[in-house]
Amino acid sequence: MIETFYDVMRRQGISRRSFLKYCSLTAAALGLGPEFAGKIAHAMETKPRIPVLWLHGLECTCCSESFIRSAHPLAKDVILSMVSLDYDDVIMAAAGQQAEAIIEETIQKYDGNFILAVEGNPPLNQDGMSCIIAGKPFVEQLTHVAKHCKAIISWGSCASYGCVQAAKPNPTRATPVHKVITDKPIIKVPGCPPIAEVMTAVITYILTFEKFPELDRQGRPKMFYSQRIHDKCYRRPHFDAGQFVESFDDEGARKGYCLYKVGCKGPTTYNACSTIRWNEGTSFPIQAGHGCIGCSEDGFWDKGSWYARLSDINAFGVEANADTIGGIAATAVGVGIAAHAAVSAVKRIKGNGSNATTSTSTVETSKAQGE
Repeated sequence: MIETFYDVMRRQGISRRSFLKYCSLTAAALGLGPEFAGKIAHAMETKPRIPVLWLHGLECTCCSESFIRSAHPLAKDVILSMVSLDYDDVIMAAAGQQAEAIIEETIQKYDGNFILAVEGNPPLNQDGMSCIIAGKPFVEQLTHVAKHCKAIISWGSCASYGCVQAAKPNPTRATPVHKVITDKPIIKVPGCPPIAEVMTAVITYILTFEKFPELDRQGRPKMFYSQRIHDKCYRRPHFDAGQFVESFDDEGARKGYCLYKVGCKGPTTYNACSTIRWNEGTSFPIQAGHGCIGCSEDGFWDKGSWYARLSDINAFGVEANADTIGGIAATAVGVGIAAHAAVSAVKRIKGNGSNATTSTSTVETSKAQGE
């Protein structure tokens, strides 16, 4: 029988208090209320760790690199305690025939009850010969394991959409997982790579509630992909004010203005980069001075230059775009200055008139008293 998460933590010397604190932090990372900490604790105490087979197709391993840097929860806690990661050729100690035998052992022991995590995608041209795993095309390994899994997690844009491998003209016919496997529930966690805490949070949610989180129309978890990066970007006020970086390292760039005009795709990209950020919440590309390239959106690699501005973003009504907003903002400032000057002038005139009246009255009173 597989140990529960709590069993493993106790064996590692973790106190009950630390375990409950961990559950509270995990609930917060998932965007859940404090009341869910108890549910997470109950799941960790009673449910066995989920067996996971993590396969790799055409990809650069950036998803794994991101995953192992998770801080809430730590990747080691996910791998060693929350799930039973039976196979992952990037981080596993086994190799060769010994490693490949683990796949069959997991299928036989947990048929229909394990999670298949896929990083990368299968190429279908030349009978899949562009990606060979253990002497066979990756597409064969993928379809074989998928027949026996409970559900699939597509890590990153490679598995979710095809990514740069599928860029035109796509000579290998790199194909996203959901177009090859059509009879299993699939959750997409796109990004190149996805945010580490998003990856671990998805696993935590599945373990706790024994289901996928609510998904959008593209199959992405709404808790992380329901808002545009632009909506929560700290540079958004500059966009609203018509203050833009016109070229990299200009005065606007040094002042932290909006990067929309130098190609930022934040207004059309759905992800949690501007809220969760990277490296334990330290930063994200826009904060580092580079516009979003839209890497969590389908087909971002075929949408032209990363530094070409979006043609038209109507963020303030049907007729308004960034240029007109900039013009309106500038005009509004000019009108405001003129109005302020006019009001000030009127006040001065009134003030001068009042003083003149007062002075005249004083003179007349003095004359009267002199008479």
